[in-house]
Amino acid sequence: MKIGITCYPTAGGSGIMATELGKRLAGLGHEVHFITSALPIRLRGFVENIYFHEVVPEAYPLFQYPPYEVSLATRMHDVALQYGLDILHVHYAIPHAVSAFLAQEMLKPRKITTVTTLHGTDITLVGVLPSFHRLTRFSIERSNGVTAVSEWLKRQTDEKFPMERPITVIPNFIDTKLFRPVDNPRARCRLGPADEKIIMHISNFRPVKNIEAVIRVFAGITAKLPCRLALVGDGPELARADALARQLGVHNRVLFLGNQEFVEEILPAADLFLLPSHHESFGLSALEAMSAGVPVIATNQGGPLEVVDDGVTGYLRGPDDVAGMVSAGLEVLGDRDRAARMGEASRQSAIDKYDIDRVVPRYVDFYRATLESS
Repeated sequence: MKIGITCYPTAGGSGIMATELGKRLAGLGHEVHFITSALPIRLRGFVENIYFHEVVPEAYPLFQYPPYEVSLATRMHDVALQYGLDILHVHYAIPHAVSAFLAQEMLKPRKITTVTTLHGTDITLVGVLPSFHRLTRFSIERSNGVTAVSEWLKRQTDEKFPMERPITVIPNFIDTKLFRPVDNPRARCRLGPADEKIIMHISNFRPVKNIEAVIRVFAGITAKLPCRLALVGDGPELARADALARQLGVHNRVLFLGNQEFVEEILPAADLFLLPSHHESFGLSALEAMSAGVPVIATNQGGPLEVVDDGVTGYLRGPDDVAGMVSAGLEVLGDRDRAARMGEASRQSAIDKYDIDRVVPRYVDFYRATLESS
């Protein structure tokens, strides 16, 4: 098949999943064309069967803001026509699914199939805004096939955008050969002394990630068990995290690592991973930690309920339950054997349920079924 993929090329979960999907599809012999505003962050070096087409919005004095959505639709149309694409697979409903619909209309009478994958905030935050609600629903309904990354997100979509279009759940996935337990003393010693535990959080530091809870949980744990907090990523809540760490007197034990391209090299050095978001559609960073053999404490709001087995592969706590997360953190960090068992169970769960070689074939099957029915 010849597949066009559009996503946000940044470090967010939707862009990461779209890029990894494209790479694996290319490895299976499919021709993949990324149609994005910049080279996706995880598209490293030359990959056979992968092509990149940059979307550059036209600048004109009349436009207060360059019309990205229109430029994207035009680029989709041109790439589809030039390379004979079979499918346009867009990740994140707004604005990508809208642009795919426009491209599909412009291509008529030539036929092309559109697939939209919903990742979370396109439904729970952006799509429900009054100015976007009808457009989000329209773009989903006009897609030939729709997938969601969790059962929770499917339910949220059905509730907020009731429609006849069926939604197929295909979960996020992980390359368990890449994200694996690795004994890397050099990376470990750079994060903190050998006699201190390492707690880690990775995100885009948006309000939904509940960064305040990350700092407060860390402060509660380190008061009883000396440890360090490694914060990976960047975003609008980073300054707030810095200020709260200073306020609580733990700033000298917090490492602000910024965006890191090769997080698979950092994660195995952690002893505990925190993801206390207000909600998560799936919890990709928690899955990455699990695959690396790191116990996690994740929110019990949303997709992590499907990913984390409470008490076995990690802990599920309410986003406001700081005391509960502190207690769980001390429990696993203070018991080496329990931490080892939980880490092993976490990795096995990632391999059994979410390995890339198990999940990507489901996308291939979905493409073929959608092509046949559209």
